[in-house]
Amino acid sequence: MSPGSASKSVIGDFVEVEPPEKSLTPIEDSAPPTPDSDDLRPAIPLSNLAEGIVGWESQDDPAMPFNFPLRRKWLIIGLLSVVTFFVPFASAVQTPSVQIIMVDLGEKSATMVTVTVSIYLLGYVVGPLFLAPLFEIYGRRLVLNASNLFFVVWQIGCAMAPNTATLIVARFFSGLGVPAVIVVGDLFQTDERGLAMGPTIGPLVGAYLSQSLGWRWDFWLILIACTPVVLVGLLFLPETNHRVLVERKARRMRVTTEKADLRSCYEDPESSLSKPQSNTSAIAQGLLRPLTLLFKPLVFSVSLYTAFAYGAYYLLLTTIGRVFTQTYGWSVGQAGLVYLSLGLGGLLGLFAVMATSDRDLVRRVKKNNSCYEPEMRLPLSIRFALIAPITFFVFGWAAEKHVHWAVPLLSLIPFTFAMSGIFQTLQLYLVDCYEAYSATAVAASAVFRSILGAALPIAGPKMFEVLGLGWGCSLLGFICLALVPTPLLLWRFGKHLRLKRGQMQ
Repeated sequence: MSPGSASKSVIGDFVEVEPPEKSLTPIEDSAPPTPDSDDLRPAIPLSNLAEGIVGWESQDDPAMPFNFPLRRKWLIIGLLSVVTFFVPFASAVQTPSVQIIMVDLGEKSATMVTVTVSIYLLGYVVGPLFLAPLFEIYGRRLVLNASNLFFVVWQIGCAMAPNTATLIVARFFSGLGVPAVIVVGDLFQTDERGLAMGPTIGPLVGAYLSQSLGWRWDFWLILIACTPVVLVGLLFLPETNHRVLVERKARRMRVTTEKADLRSCYEDPESSLSKPQSNTSAIAQGLLRPLTLLFKPLVFSVSLYTAFAYGAYYLLLTTIGRVFTQTYGWSVGQAGLVYLSLGLGGLLGLFAVMATSDRDLVRRVKKNNSCYEPEMRLPLSIRFALIAPITFFVFGWAAEKHVHWAVPLLSLIPFTFAMSGIFQTLQLYLVDCYEAYSATAVAASAVFRSILGAALPIAGPKMFEVLGLGWGCSLLGFICLALVPTPLLLWRFGKHLRLKRGQMQ
């Protein structure tokens, strides 16, 4: 792709494209475009056979996903959204059922049962790394249908697992088949909204299913809900990748016209990225690029902080059920209601970012002679960062000292409020810093985040066993406190790191 061409998100194939990479230029006041403005949709690249270019036949070409009927677009989005909802749901649905699973499977180690929750996130790390390059090679339809079917089939393995080891293996493989999160997330930003809503509803439903029907129904529910949608997708989900569609068209035309030099309009013959590449090389490059980018100072700093927030979140998911059942004598179903406070805090954090981020950004841009810089996103994250450590201390010591249940319950609201705010603002900053490579940067951050999200819950039970809830949560609070300077340092040195990075450095 040439430097001036538009880059696309996955779901953007049938809704929108991202603008070309921009330099830091002054922002001028202007009237917002009307819904009918041509500026809202860039021109579709057309065929020019005289120059050997194969593209779309017209701006209204019905084969172009942008021109799909609105009803068809919503059918596609709806099909993907159902499966997408169950991805975070599946990640945390069994968290309140840890004790029930231990008894039913005869497992004596709480850590091993916790692994059944965490291992899903490790599959979530590995799967998208392989599936992302496959999206570009084979298109969306084939990869999405195969991976969604894979995700659904492994729910049977989870539901029928005779022992902990089998459950761990089945959970890992079910985590591999979750590209729908990537797809819908590219349009609706759901890997953030799903973090708040999915795990909140999942444990609540899982708690009551486990108590009334047994923990295996957590997975039967996912299977029953997703299977019809996946089968409909096999029949009606079309290919939407612009590059793949035009490349297939060019391949057909090279045969029918006997012109071997015809090329796709999305190829840039002057770019090294457009040189012929084997599928194996493309997959290898897709795997290595996020891992290489992860260890660049700017991406690593953001990833470290968001990874801790994500890991601490999942640690509490696997802990608070036992806290309220053992300390306060609640039933598993009642303990499931506690997760609503986590969801409420996450939603409040999301709304706080939406309500204040743009307003704060505009004010800072005006103070900077109308010049925008990504670091202007960071002051808001600093405010959230100051709230987070306090919540660890309050929750831990209130539960340790058997203070009234309302205190630890209510302390979870500012916890997810702060974590959601930190996650949202730093993700926005990362995307702004790496406009042309934002998908790769976010993928790199997601790898680190999911690994820590899997590791902390595994270490959590032993940590709380040794230190107790008070000092265990205090340790997390001190770590969180030590990370507070991260957005401050990025505010001070982030611009230097960006200008120094050159080719994705």
